Amino acid sequence: MNDDNPLGQIVYSKAGRDQGEYYIVVGLLNEDYVYICNGRTRRIEKPKKKKCKHLVFTGTYSEEIKEAILNGNCISNSKVKNSLDCLQPNKEV
Repeated sequence: MNDDNPLGQIVYSKAGRDQGEYYIVVGLLNEDYVYICNGRTRRIEKPKKKKCKHLVFTGTYSEEIKEAILNGNCISNSKVKNSLDCLQPNKEV
């Protein structure tokens, strides 16, 4: 993992069935695993557990999502989708 606290960071899946998809880190399990969601196929109610070595950490954060997680506030799937659409690298508008 590239950062001590990757919550709210946009990541890119480089292995598995979800290869090539962008997600936001919404939780930490341990130093090897994080929980990710995209608000569409992986919703906030059931985030995907993913090994860090199968992810590329982009270094781009959704501050809104990060603050909500750290403050214990509720996160909606629409917020996650909107954050990914706005902050996703190499996204054509």
